[in-house]
Amino acid sequence: MQTKKLGYSSLEVSKLCLGSMTWGEQTTPEEGWRQIDTALAHGINLIDTAEMYPTNPMRAETSGDTERVIGNWPAIKKRRDEVVIATKVTGEGHKYVREGAPITPTTIRTALDNSLASMNTDYIDIYQLHWPNRGSYMFRKNWHYDPTGQDSTAFLEHVEEVLDELDKQVKAGKIRYFGLSNESAWGTSVWLQAAKTLNRPRVLSIQNEYSLLCRLFDLDLAELCHHEQVDLLAFSPLAAGLLTGKYKGGEALPKGARMNATPGLGGRITPRVWPAIDAYLGIAKKYGIDPVHMALSWAMMRPFMGSVIFGATTQQQLEHIIAGADLVLSEEVVDEIDAAHKAHPMPY
Repeated sequence: MQTKKLGYSSLEVSKLCLGSMTWGEQTTPEEGWRQIDTALAHGINLIDTAEMYPTNPMRAETSGDTERVIGNWPAIKKRRDEVVIATKVTGEGHKYVREGAPITPTTIRTALDNSLASMNTDYIDIYQLHWPNRGSYMFRKNWHYDPTGQDSTAFLEHVEEVLDELDKQVKAGKIRYFGLSNESAWGTSVWLQAAKTLNRPRVLSIQNEYSLLCRLFDLDLAELCHHEQVDLLAFSPLAAGLLTGKYKGGEALPKGARMNATPGLGGRITPRVWPAIDAYLGIAKKYGIDPVHMALSWAMMRPFMGSVIFGATTQQQLEHIIAGADLVLSEEVVDEIDAAHKAHPMPY
């Protein structure tokens, strides 16, 4: 398994990260525990979760169950130092967590203590802000994003008070590093500058969507992260299953597929997406590469990549992903992928 030091930190993480958002909903606790054991056995040491998980669907009665699955993993105490755990405090507007309260020092204290208790651990390696209080252009909001209503003064005050709280939690030993999620280049730069000015914890990572079909990160964020030693933790690298080839436009859905629970896959299904998928599947077929392995290998090769977060609803899916973990794409394949991207930019 390929590994790297994450950002500026001392954390050695696998280039593949085990996502957990189905645990406690589509994936049973016992299956989640087996996935952790299997991942560790194959060198995957990073697990990503969130206090609001599981998803697909999100329900009030199951919110937080994924962290509890991790905390009930039989080896959590014995093998805690083998695992790098990244979790997230829920942002403003999510009705199932604190009735949609925004991120503040108070909500961080509450959420952090709950997460520590749920996961049966004394510390969290990477504590992430799930999305900004001011909103985000992620989740297909980029098509109508308008930042002109934002108050930069209020945002800076928020950043300073949150950094103060994070500093206290780092000094208390509850957090090792902190990261952002669903953030922009400007927002990330504000966090970085404030940390430098105030001598507070600095951003280690940013978790945004990134895949062959979603490449918003490639420009300003990529440049910022290169110069500031901030690494990307990429979620949805298989585009919610679209890049696996299991979905065909207009055909019946596979049994247990995510699209059954989330029609439209969060806005990813558009008339433009099917030709783009066909182009990438065509490249995989031409070179005799499994499309799942091609999509993940390409993401792992990106210069700003810290780790690529994948989810496996079943043990079979996990083992299939692991089988291609060491694939390195040839320059010829990458060139064809670049050509396909130019022909099918921003398909959703």
